[in-house]
Amino acid sequence: MENIEKVKLFSESVSKIKEQIHKDVVGQEDIIDSVIIAIVSGGNVLLEGVPGIGKTRLVRSLSKVLSLPFSRIQFTPDLMPSDVTGTNVIEKDENGNMKQKFEKGPIFANLVLADEINRATPKTQAAMLEVMQEHKVTVAHETYKIEEPFFVMATQNPIEQDGTYPLPEAQMDRFMFKLLMKFPKLEELSEIVNMTQITMDETAESVVDGPTILEMRELAKGVPCIDDVTDYAMKLVAATHPELEGAGEVATKYIKYGASPRACQALITAAKVRALVYGNYNVSIADIDALAYPVLRHRIKVGFNAISEHLSVDDVIGLLIKEVKKAK
Repeated sequence: MENIEKVKLFSESVSKIKEQIHKDVVGQEDIIDSVIIAIVSGGNVLLEGVPGIGKTRLVRSLSKVLSLPFSRIQFTPDLMPSDVTGTNVIEKDENGNMKQKFEKGPIFANLVLADEINRATPKTQAAMLEVMQEHKVTVAHETYKIEEPFFVMATQNPIEQDGTYPLPEAQMDRFMFKLLMKFPKLEELSEIVNMTQITMDETAESVVDGPTILEMRELAKGVPCIDDVTDYAMKLVAATHPELEGAGEVATKYIKYGASPRACQALITAAKVRALVYGNYNVSIADIDALAYPVLRHRIKVGFNAISEHLSVDDVIGLLIKEVKKAK
């Protein structure tokens, strides 16, 4: 009975978060759902979309709704790792003696927008991704922890690739989801224009806080996932590997290399949160299917056959889902 009440409160909290975000962001339902799932799960998001469709506005609105400090880092080729993480500076104390003090960088916030991460050099990208993974910064043998919850949303512009440094596939694996933010529909475009004519500021109000997000995360960890659902998720990830013995037709024909074990972890962790979002206290096959696209699209690389047949990564993932279900 207690769990039922907790699930209800969880679902209500998510509904309130979404309601407030929609005061600032028009449409983009799937993106908002996925970002909330990632924050509660403790994962990070790589968001791809053309300029001006509300990526920064979404994170700023989230920071207000969740009562969490927000930081934006604009990545450029001349950005150094210390510009992200912070560095030691020398200053005088009250006695006039020189001493070292660590000046925290913009990464020390609960919500961080890494804007156009592919425009920074690999050295700066590596520093950023290390903090994302470790949730701490080490400078001159001193370690500084970043407060939880900690969430990074990195953006990439799918156009103007000249002079950029694409993230290596191994680095992209550190992101829980890769989301594709689409251009708004005509009616949504009209609503966006009308909204911004009134004010460019975010109007969302706080409904939860950091400790509440951490409580939601702990609740999600306890959501049961039966063996059949776990096996299905494992088979789906294994089906992305053409080199495995008994590999399916889809992987053999369309995939160059498959997803890492992190994909399995991300699928199950996020599926537990998604189940609670929809008011359920158990993970279903439907949760795995819905999350397969954002979890796998940046973790698999399609081959020549997929490109020649004009199949996108999402098309191939859809074929994988059908193949694995057929084989059950």
